[in-house]
This record gives sequence, C-alpha cells and structure tokens, in this order.
Amino acid sequence: MASGWGITGNKGRCYDFWTDFSECMSRCREPKDCALLREDYLECLHHGKEYQRSNAIYKEEQRQIRAAARKAKEAGNGAHES
Repeated sequence: MASGWGITGNKGRCYDFWTDFSECMSRCREPKDCALLREDYLECLHHGKEYQRSNAIYKEEQRQIRAAARKAKEAGNGAHES
C-alpha cells in the first residue's frame, strides 16, 4: 500500500490518504496531532464507519417495518371486534 501501487497497477485508492498521514507524521511533534488523518486513512482501508452507518440504517428500517406490521395487526384486530 505504501508503495502507491494498487491492485490494478494504478495508484491505490487509499494512497492519497497515506501520503497525507505520512507527511503529517514526518512534521508533527506528537503523533496525536495526526489522529484525524490516521482515522481517514484507516477508514479508507477498512470502511468501519461506513459499515456501522449501513448497519444502523438497516436496523432502523427493520424496526420501522416491524412497527408498521405491529400497527397493522392491531388495527386489523380492532376492526374485527366491532
């Protein structure tokens, strides 16, 4: 990855993030100064935040589907009781 070559022989998708992080690390006094650049680089590599967000969206959609089904079932039961 640090060589800059990606799997297809072109520049790797995360190489720009790596160079920014690497440059920051070479000039900074403390590694924590580059924490945001490191986070960006790792997100590019592993997509952790993206997966967390996708999972949260999926869970919310499922919750809404279950709530709508529960509401429809309750409305259906109430209509037959009259």
